[in-house]
Amino acid sequence: MSKHLDLGCGKTPRNPYRRDELYGIDLSGSVGEGLIRKANLVTQKIPFADSSFESVSAYDFLEHVPRVLATADGESTRFPFIELMDEIYRVLKPGGLFYASTPVYPHKVAFQDPTHVNIITVDTHTYFARPQKMAAMYGFGGDFVARRVQLARPNSQTLYIPAPEGWWQRLRQAHRERRGACGHVIWEFEAVK
Repeated sequence: MSKHLDLGCGKTPRNPYRRDELYGIDLSGSVGEGLIRKANLVTQKIPFADSSFESVSAYDFLEHVPRVLATADGESTRFPFIELMDEIYRVLKPGGLFYASTPVYPHKVAFQDPTHVNIITVDTHTYFARPQKMAAMYGFGGDFVARRVQLARPNSQTLYIPAPEGWWQRLRQAHRERRGACGHVIWEFEAVK
């Protein structure tokens, strides 16, 4: 049985890879066992064991995770976004996939919601994926290969936005990007373990 985890899922977890078992994490979930577990992923770890999932997704969630916070004692700082990326890596099985869709700079959707505290660019993935993995200097211990980084127009009805394959699809995608119609970026990472 293959398993999928959707982060920040609200009441309805999404399953972009159509796995057999579906789980979610949200602030409004239930404590303990269950389909949707309650956790604040800014301050808590993902409440599942190492290598539990074939895939993890995050739809319109990463932009809500702060990049830097003061520690409880006020003496130091921590990096919740980097910690979350480590947690995603931890719960993925070898070769597991991480799919994220998030608002992207400089599109206005990245800024219009006052709870967006983590502005993502088309190059943010380089901090977590080979060959750069620049977040290692901040303690990131994961190892991802970016299978795809793509600007996209989000569609709430679409769980998984495929990469443009034919020349016509690629041309249409390039036209959307040039006219600023792509307000989100899609990440599709593979965990190397």
